[in-house]
Amino acid sequence: MVYVYLAIAIIAEVAATSALKASHEFTRLVPSLIVVAGLGIVLISIMGAVLYKEIPDVPAMIGMGLIILGVAVIHVYSDVVG
Repeated sequence: MVYVYLAIAIIAEVAATSALKASHEFTRLVPSLIVVAGLGIVLISIMGAVLYKEIPDVPAMIGMGLIILGVAVIHVYSDVVG
């Protein structure tokens, strides 16, 4: 079952990252909803905490925060993405 959750997280991340540019800085509804719904790493971590009592430790939370921050920085500041 762990691999199913991992697959869901990977698919959600790819879909969300692909929808970032299409969202035009969150001015288009459907791609923006995909980006928000595709925060896979956070959602999977929440599911693991609620369903299996697997609370992420501090390094895991920092790592997830860095992933989210990295995507945001690339989207906001990179000429390649924008």
